[in-house]
Amino acid sequence: MKLTHEEYDQISVFSLAGDFDADQSDQFRTTAEQCMHDSVRDFVIDMTDMEFIDSKGLESLLWLQEQCSDKLGQVRLAGVSTSVKTILEMTRLAARFDRHDQVEGAIKSLRI
Repeated sequence: MKLTHEEYDQISVFSLAGDFDADQSDQFRTTAEQCMHDSVRDFVIDMTDMEFIDSKGLESLLWLQEQCSDKLGQVRLAGVSTSVKTILEMTRLAARFDRHDQVEGAIKSLRI
């Protein structure tokens, strides 16, 4: 998985490409913790180029959501592919996350 992130006025946008599995969960959490240390409360996870997510990747998303909730922040998913959407639905986690077609819509929803 390739992970990049950008900051937009206290919102961190993580772009994930490839597979989000156990091998990448530590990098994801470390980067998220650094952002939170820098006072970021809200996150948008851009999944446009993500092909697969396993249980460790799902666990990392739930961890981030919990961390954000503790800091009165929120997590939004953007560009969720059909395969990742299916996994979220099969694991009954689809309702746990607000999903948007594009990153811009997700950012906008956090600014309201």
